Amino acid sequence: MIDLRRYEKLHSIQLLKGILRKWWKVELAFADATGYVLDHAEGRLAPPNNRICEWALSSKEGFRRCNESLRNTCDETHLRRERRAVVHECHLGLQVVGCPIEFDGVPAGMLFVGGTLEEPLTAVGEEVLLKKLRELGAVPKAIADFAPAARTIPRLSPVELGQLADLLELGAREIEAYYAAERQQAPEPAATERLRFEHIIGTSPAMQSVFRLLEKIVLSDSTVLIQGESGTGKELVAKAIHQHGPRAAKPFVVQNCSAFNDNLLESALFGHAKGSFTGAVKDKKGLFEVADGGTFFLDEVGDMSPALQVKLLRVLQEGTFTPVGANETREVDVRVIAATHKDLQRMVARGEFREDLYYRIHVIKVAIPALRERIEDLDLLCDHFLHKHWKRRPDAGERRHPRLAAGALAAMRSYPWPGNVRELENEIERLIVLGGDLDELPVELLSPRVREAAPQAHDREAALQFEEAGTLRTALEQVERELIHRGLIRTHWNKSQLAKELGISRSSLIMKAERYGLDRKPEPE
Repeated sequence: MIDLRRYEKLHSIQLLKGILRKWWKVELAFADATGYVLDHAEGRLAPPNNRICEWALSSKEGFRRCNESLRNTCDETHLRRERRAVVHECHLGLQVVGCPIEFDGVPAGMLFVGGTLEEPLTAVGEEVLLKKLRELGAVPKAIADFAPAARTIPRLSPVELGQLADLLELGAREIEAYYAAERQQAPEPAATERLRFEHIIGTSPAMQSVFRLLEKIVLSDSTVLIQGESGTGKELVAKAIHQHGPRAAKPFVVQNCSAFNDNLLESALFGHAKGSFTGAVKDKKGLFEVADGGTFFLDEVGDMSPALQVKLLRVLQEGTFTPVGANETREVDVRVIAATHKDLQRMVARGEFREDLYYRIHVIKVAIPALRERIEDLDLLCDHFLHKHWKRRPDAGERRHPRLAAGALAAMRSYPWPGNVRELENEIERLIVLGGDLDELPVELLSPRVREAAPQAHDREAALQFEEAGTLRTALEQVERELIHRGLIRTHWNKSQLAKELGISRSSLIMKAERYGLDRKPEPE
């Protein structure tokens, strides 16, 4: 069975999710070919944006019936020859709109939106719905909460249901086209393995290059130098190299070379003998000895003094070292991964870093891009950190984490993130603390430095024009044109690269660019 979760990251699907949330406050979700919700398979209950469905899913019987309704919807979508979206009534009497996804003519799953109504509930309708909830054992703690909750169920008129169906069909066809393009390109087997670096978030071309390099080096035993700005995730990459290599069952040891002065760092790295200095009351193993057989990650190796650089060089060349105050030499078998945010080549030219050590640790270099260089990964990273820090709240329960408002996302995309992914995670954690009780986190809750990077007046005017665009087709074309235009600028008119980012074929992108008058790069004035 094909895993549809990887297609959630497509730019077109992320855009579609944003449109559905903005227009109708509903959530786009995936189900597999059996009708099972992919979020449920990962232990996440992601109900539609209303409390009625949240209460129903909180009970065992309600959860079972919800999934049964989705299975029925999925079966119905695949029984129809037209591969069009269908509207199905769930066990609560609410609407589920689903569209089938097929790969090579075989059902792969469906895109769906659930938990909506066509007309407001009457008093009788509310009584019937409350009775159904009682039968499920999912009665709200305070009955007085039921009526307000029932009135928050998203309502879509017949025309809007048709528009929603069109959007789901558009999303399903985009996924099928992307799958077909992948099959035509016949990627090497290793390409499908990139998902195994699951703790490193990113689908941008810059991160895909990093993944391709990691696949080649994880099984080797060579020394690796990881370079990148502070907060880009250098330790995460080092840990991935260790965990997917032959030393995975052995220790993974970390030491920041800027954390101690020379004497303390030497003792930490190589250990010391009893009586070698004041306070050395017994022999102590160094971290190199602790890491024997495994991997030693030396962070900020550029801050190491010349004297310690000599000792590190000896370990790398000969696999031997001498503890502080000892006479005997010890042997170790350690794979060293070094990291720094400094330009070691310039330090070598200035005489601040040993040239022989530089070439010894520079066997394989992995350059981690700054967040501003892969800003297309920001939405995925935000969602990851929202989920991570929301689950840490004692009151999180099964409630879905809040989402970022469009203005907040726009401000975050405009901010340069000098602290990179670490700074972004701290910002998301702050938002969860300040606005975790809200369903949508507004731009006002962002830190001042991020908030001030919000789009200027002309961007807000463009957003207003989008809201007043008129027909569904006009609005979609406006969004699509803006997405392609910005992407072409970002990729310097590299249509092959942009097509991969957007999850469409190159020929499709060329046709769209010609239609919107974006087929050629403007000449400089």
